[in-house]
Amino acid sequence: MAFQYPARIDFSKPPSEEIRAAIATQNELRHKIVLKNDFEPLRTIAGVDVGYDLKKNLTKAVVAVMAWPSLELQTSVIAYADTNFPYISGLLAFREIPSILKALSCLKAPPDLLMVDGQGVAHPRRMGIAAHLGVVMNLPAIGVGKSRLYGKHDTLGFTKFAETALMDKGEMIGTLLRSKEKCNPLYISAGHKIDQQTALAITKQCFKGYRLPEPTRIADQISKWALAH
Repeated sequence: MAFQYPARIDFSKPPSEEIRAAIATQNELRHKIVLKNDFEPLRTIAGVDVGYDLKKNLTKAVVAVMAWPSLELQTSVIAYADTNFPYISGLLAFREIPSILKALSCLKAPPDLLMVDGQGVAHPRRMGIAAHLGVVMNLPAIGVGKSRLYGKHDTLGFTKFAETALMDKGEMIGTLLRSKEKCNPLYISAGHKIDQQTALAITKQCFKGYRLPEPTRIADQISKWALAH
């Protein structure tokens, strides 16, 4: 579905047609999400991170493809797209996915799994950016959020790899994971073609002493390097 995205939104008025259309698209796509393992043995995993050039009104996507399970960087791609959708909580995919798709199209072959800086099904409509991207690309995807968007959880311990379920109305929608002792937790949620247990297990194998797993950490580092240059 194509949209003419508004540059600004007046929140004193009813939601615009574009926003209603975006929400309707999420409600349609959510029925295509598969939350069970549906992929061959992994050979590559791609970290996806998005940033912005506010002066030029551009959205910048970085895709860092790594070998699995060594996590050696194989290739990285940076792509820019016009920022045509405002920042609205719960609709991040419509702002960021155009640049991500552009970056992914530059790869010689699609990665076996996407690890996205953002939410999977830990989302009010179960359509965080990782779930949305996974469905659009028909690839297994994991969301690694740095903050909570949705759901409730019990108190989390302070030790490394302490974890607790992220819940919504009796449904498990993700896992809080403390990747380092006493650091802020991450919010791991399955996006598409993978179950929550496997999404968590794969993510745990991606840490090398930092708060973020290597795929999204390296993508973030490349993004910052590109901005500096």
